Amino acid sequence: MNELITTLGHNSGLVGYLLIDMAVAILLLGGIRYTMGFIGNVDTKDELSQKDNFAYGISLAGGVAAMGIALSGAITGELAGSYTIELVGMLTYGLAGLIMIKAGRFIHDKFALPECNKHEQILQRNISVGIVDAASVIATAIVVRAALIWVEGLDISTFIALASAWIVSQIMLVIITRVFEWQYSRNNGVSFQTTLEGGQTALAIRYSGYLISTAMSVTAASYFISYDVQNLWVGITQWAVMSLILMTALTLLTTVAKFIVLWGINRREEVEDQQNIGIATIELTTSFSIALLLMALMT
Repeated sequence: MNELITTLGHNSGLVGYLLIDMAVAILLLGGIRYTMGFIGNVDTKDELSQKDNFAYGISLAGGVAAMGIALSGAITGELAGSYTIELVGMLTYGLAGLIMIKAGRFIHDKFALPECNKHEQILQRNISVGIVDAASVIATAIVVRAALIWVEGLDISTFIALASAWIVSQIMLVIITRVFEWQYSRNNGVSFQTTLEGGQTALAIRYSGYLISTAMSVTAASYFISYDVQNLWVGITQWAVMSLILMTALTLLTTVAKFIVLWGINRREEVEDQQNIGIATIELTTSFSIALLLMALMT
C-alpha cells in the first residue's frame, strides 16, 4: 500500500490512467447483461427477477466473470502516453475480448455441443447446461486474457495474433470435449449431451473442470513464446504445439492426482450413476489445482 502511495505521489497522472481503465472496465462489465439479452432476444430482468431463472443467472454470471478475466489482460498498468490513447486502447482491447468471448460461446454451441441447444435449455431452467455455458465462456476468457498480455501494440498484426490464439483455444476446447464425450459414451452407452440435457449437474461440474483447466494449460503454453510481429505465424504454431503437449500432460497429471485425492472411491459410479455433486466438485478443484501448478511451473 505504501508503495502504491509513493508511486502515485511521483506520478500524479497515473491516477487518470487508472480511472480511465476502471471506468471502461465497469462499463463493459455492465454491458454484458444487455449484450446477452440482445443477442439471445431475452428480457434479462424478466428471467432474473420475475421468473427467477437460476440457470440463466449462472450463465450470465459466467459472462460477467469472463469479461472481468479478459479485461484484466487489457489493463497492463503501463502508461499509454496520453489519456486518449489509453481510452482507445482499453476500449479496443475490451471490445475485442467481448467479441472473442461471444464467438467462443457460439463455437462451443455449434462444434463442442452441437446436439444440445444450450440457449433453449437455459431458458427452460436447466442448471446443468447453465453451469457448462458459464464454464465455456470463462475458459475462453482465460485464453483471451493470456493473448492480450502476450501481444503488443495496436495494429492489424495485434488482432491477427489475438484471433489466432483464440482459434487455438477453441480447437483445444473442442478436442477435450470430444475426448470427454467418447469416454462417457463408452462407460455408459448414452450420449453425454443427452445426459446433460437431462439435468445431470454432477457431470456438468466435472466437465466444467475439464474446460477451465484445459484453457489454463493453453495459457501456460503462451509463457514459452515471445511475441515477434516479424515471425507471428511461427509463434502461433509453437503456441499450438505447446498447448497440445501441456494439455496431454495436464490429462495425465490430473488422472493421477484424482486417483490419489479420491483413493478408494469409484469416481465413475459416484458422479455418473449417483450424481454425487461433492465428488464432482472435488474433481473440478483437482483439475484446477494441477492446471494452476502447471502455469506456475511454466512462468
